[in-house]
Amino acid sequence: MTSLHHNLSLKDEIRDFWSMRSETFDTQPGHEIFSPEERQAWLALFGRHLGAPASGAKALDLASGTGVISLLLAELGYGVTGLDLSEAMLTRARAKTAGKPIKLYAGDAEDTLEASDTYDAVATRHLVWTLPDPPAAFREWHRVLKPGGRVAIVDADMTNPRPGNGKALRLLASFVKRLSTPKPPAPYMATHQDIVSRVYFSGGCRPEEIARLLEEAGFVDVMIDRNLHAIHRAQGRFMPLYQRLERASQDRFIVSARKPG
Repeated sequence: MTSLHHNLSLKDEIRDFWSMRSETFDTQPGHEIFSPEERQAWLALFGRHLGAPASGAKALDLASGTGVISLLLAELGYGVTGLDLSEAMLTRARAKTAGKPIKLYAGDAEDTLEASDTYDAVATRHLVWTLPDPPAAFREWHRVLKPGGRVAIVDADMTNPRPGNGKALRLLASFVKRLSTPKPPAPYMATHQDIVSRVYFSGGCRPEEIARLLEEAGFVDVMIDRNLHAIHRAQGRFMPLYQRLERASQDRFIVSARKPG
């Protein structure tokens, strides 16, 4: 019971954190999409990992936030259901998605309450690093997917530098930041760091560990793809140099997999 109470309390804190962030979420590059080039890059990424949807295909967008990924999935041809813990996020998403084939509900990514074998695709962006129990979540996503359905997880390890030149880029970013006039730390950073210290991926959201957990949950054809360069180039046009370098130093990726069948 102690573990259960801890997880429920942590989820409440995560919900409240993102509700607070909802007011400015869409003003930040990397959250909202600010150019046609970025939109096309996102569409290409999901198309590459989910494939072309058949007529009537359904997608589940988990931690749907202000509806950014739901809108992309709808543009690809899916009927979309979006779930998010935060009603404040959902309120903003409903305003943006009105008239689209998108249904939005309050819900928990680790316990969706959706029927088994319902969806052709499950998609998430920047969710997995916040999950208290990713193994339970991945089993749940496997359950709600139809046989042959696919999952696509976009996330980032912001703790550990990316393979290759990540350490050098992190040092360069730090140097450039000292020479510039960066914004002061956001007032929510202490809360953010406290939450990060208590989630499953507190030591960094490593794609190899996500892949391992997906296989444990029963997924096959698991693939790690770090080629998000087109997205990052488009986002970088709206960021100062030190922020572009910081983000380039991080391990940003998509992990996709298939439910057998």
